[in-house]
Amino acid sequence: MEHAMASPYLFLQNLAMVLGVAGLTTLVFQKLHLPVVVGYLIAGIIVGPHLPIPLIADKEIIRTLAELGVILLMFSIGLEFSIRRLIKLAPSTGFIALLECSLMIWIGYITGQFFGWGEKESIYLGTIVAISSTTIIAKAFSEEGVKGKLSELVYGILIAEDLIAILLLTIFSTMGRKGHFHVEELLKASLTLAHFLVFALIIGILVIPRLMKSIVRLNRPETTLITAIGLCFSMALLAQKLGYSVALGAFLAGALIAESGVEKIVEKLVEPVRDMFGAIFFVAVGMLFDPSIVIKHWLAIAILVCVVIGGKFIGVTLGSFLTGFGLRPSVRAGLSLGQIGEFSFILAGVGLATGSTRNFLYGVTIAVSGITTLLTPWLIRLSGPLARFIDDHLPRSLHTFVSVYETWIGQMRSRKVTSTTNARIRHLVLLLGIDFSFLAGFTIGISASLNKLTNILVSMTGLEAQMMKMAIITAGIILSSPFILGIIRCVGGLGILLATKALPASKDGIIDLAHAPRKTLVITLQLLILALVGIPFLALTQPFIPLVFSLSLLLGSLILIGFVFWKRLEDLQGHIKAGAQLVIEALSPQQIQFHDQEQPSMEKMLPGLGAITPITLSETSAVIGKTLGQINLRGLTGATVIAISSKEGNNVFPSGNTVLYAGNILTLTGSQEAIDLARRILEVKKHPLPM
Repeated sequence: MEHAMASPYLFLQNLAMVLGVAGLTTLVFQKLHLPVVVGYLIAGIIVGPHLPIPLIADKEIIRTLAELGVILLMFSIGLEFSIRRLIKLAPSTGFIALLECSLMIWIGYITGQFFGWGEKESIYLGTIVAISSTTIIAKAFSEEGVKGKLSELVYGILIAEDLIAILLLTIFSTMGRKGHFHVEELLKASLTLAHFLVFALIIGILVIPRLMKSIVRLNRPETTLITAIGLCFSMALLAQKLGYSVALGAFLAGALIAESGVEKIVEKLVEPVRDMFGAIFFVAVGMLFDPSIVIKHWLAIAILVCVVIGGKFIGVTLGSFLTGFGLRPSVRAGLSLGQIGEFSFILAGVGLATGSTRNFLYGVTIAVSGITTLLTPWLIRLSGPLARFIDDHLPRSLHTFVSVYETWIGQMRSRKVTSTTNARIRHLVLLLGIDFSFLAGFTIGISASLNKLTNILVSMTGLEAQMMKMAIITAGIILSSPFILGIIRCVGGLGILLATKALPASKDGIIDLAHAPRKTLVITLQLLILALVGIPFLALTQPFIPLVFSLSLLLGSLILIGFVFWKRLEDLQGHIKAGAQLVIEALSPQQIQFHDQEQPSMEKMLPGLGAITPITLSETSAVIGKTLGQINLRGLTGATVIAISSKEGNNVFPSGNTVLYAGNILTLTGSQEAIDLARRILEVKKHPLPM
């Protein structure tokens, strides 16, 4: 009886302790102008069991409260994503997440082998470092005020990562129960997840938006809040009962409420509750941080921190740029996602529970997560200046490519093609998937049974084991060559079809002015598709093939790809330079205005470069007397100045040191949205001098 009476007070004691310490650390960090989330982590270390401080909170109670924090944070993120926006982002962010997670799994496995860890531990390490933390990003973005396209891009990648993490958890749970894993288990898990998502979305869209609209019309904030949080917890519980993440269910609840159009009202009501439980989540993470683990495994932790930040930066930046998000947003997204969190804890826990990993890996995971969480706010702040630095210091030919690539992807997405072309694209994608599956399965099968086959053949022929191994490997390469050739044909065909969709070829007898841009786009798309096939292939097969072989293959491919790509960039640079000269010749020195009806003829001079628009600087423009580098036009808008025409002379591809004067005609290229933003900046009037 006394224990029953003590339980509520134990809960109250822990809640008061955590919130009290968190409040003090938050106040100190705010006074020091440091990220508040770091203060929460420090509070967790203080009330945790690893420091000799007489303030130890109950782990189980805090873990339960932290789970509520995860649910509410994911619910708030869902409120910012309507289903329509989510579906629109899904293809591109799904590609990015697949590319980045595959790369991180491969790098993580190699790192584990470098440390001398077991094969299973290396596989688990790869998955642990692959999944970023939605909860940590949500809090850091909220503190730093990050919104708009960058926020959409990062959250889209995180949701795709969470879905990948759910599949990984299913795979590892199956391996833990049965000791092995079959492809049919993965297919079954994927189909079950897809059915859950489709069912939840269809039923949810029919019910939840209408329900929330009717509740909000009552004009009772408490009723709206209770209903919204009730739906959030119900969806989270449903997902958990079906074996999925509570975070996924909470996110879906928020996204469905966003379809109602009243999400702003709900978000404002939920925000205080979310912030309180979110703070407890970060305190819980801090409680898990054991300084003794850091001391014992400091080298492995330091290397893994670099692997997480560096690997995710490369994977996310490359994937985001290649799918058309622009260089600067891609760099910022890559640096923002340099941490691991809640799913990494779960994956490490599964490894420990199934006996696949030793105890130290869980501690290392917590330490890496804690350190990368501490660094996340500073990485987000650094992302903007780093993106600007990279953009400003690119080689001229690469800078030109970056300027126009986003436009090409936009044209490829918006331009409609015949049903025959779409059917050919779908057919090639299907063939590519089939060839990939057979090649991966064949490679894994031959590698896994190599020793067994060798022993059988040696006993049958009496030849040396090494000779028989080489014979089996050679036979395997020959037998798998049809799949390799099939992949090459599909990649080549898809690159040409997609590039032609963005930059259609001229009719017979007409000069094809888009030839050089199209060749560059073809090779770029082929590299993107090859990466989407090759990197997952490496991640799947690396445990079964020699590391030296895969590294040599990768290095050789990168050298060959780099050489071919650089040659295409030089062709593109020459094409744009010649076109820019034509633009200058079309603009006489006496011309002051360039009328809208003449723009189509300008765009024909440089097909594939978007809305080519000359803009004349007036005497009242605020940019007069400044350099191109000072106004940072490309960084702020994405538009690129390819030529400046004036009475004094002409300048093709002006440098950042070029000073702007009244009467200059700046020829810009880029997307229409970028051009419109640039026009607004160039037409801003300078403030008159006070009398």
